[in-house]
Amino acid sequence: MTPHQPAATELPTAARKSGALQRAGRIAVPTLALLVAAVSARYFTLDPDTFLEDQRTVYLAHLAPLLLHVGGGVVALSLGPLQFLPGLRARRPALHRWTGRTYVLATAALGVGGLLIAPHGLYPPFSPLGFVLLDVLTLTTTALGVQHARRGRTAAHRRWMVRSYALMFTAVTFRLWLFLLTPTGLPASVVYTSGAWASWIVNLAVAERLLRRGPAQEPLRRG
Repeated sequence: MTPHQPAATELPTAARKSGALQRAGRIAVPTLALLVAAVSARYFTLDPDTFLEDQRTVYLAHLAPLLLHVGGGVVALSLGPLQFLPGLRARRPALHRWTGRTYVLATAALGVGGLLIAPHGLYPPFSPLGFVLLDVLTLTTTALGVQHARRGRTAAHRRWMVRSYALMFTAVTFRLWLFLLTPTGLPASVVYTSGAWASWIVNLAVAERLLRRGPAQEPLRRG
């Protein structure tokens, strides 16, 4: 057995594991996104019992920005996964562009609504600051994605939109963070505030790792 044989055996195994993780991610991401979008949509019933108990008074006092934020998030979370389907981009480029425009408008609504309501959030100043920065980054990455698309820079466009959706997916990871850490007995302020930062920082880190490993993309089709 030569020194090179073990490495040759390990490479296919690593590739299989990577492929399995990618397939699991393609299922988990849209499933969790749609689940959170459906749960969040309950806010439009305007039933105060659906609001977070600790934030109920704040939400009722700032209902317009709350619904702007939630509505934008529901639409963007639901549409985002469609934008990363290569088959849709190739076979239905017009649909890809229109759903993309809808995603951008929804992201703008989410970001503006979030910036208006975040300063009134729980456990100031660190928790609200985390969400404010999240909203600013979401708006910025989306705007950069749009700018590159208009200039025909497809690869750069897709990189920035991956970052945009990674930040959008914080709606999922933040809830998972609370679900996993709340039973540990840590103070609620620690769990909530740490989640206000960690949930989107982790998402961005994962997105950057995926982008470094991803293949080059084909040129943008205009129409």
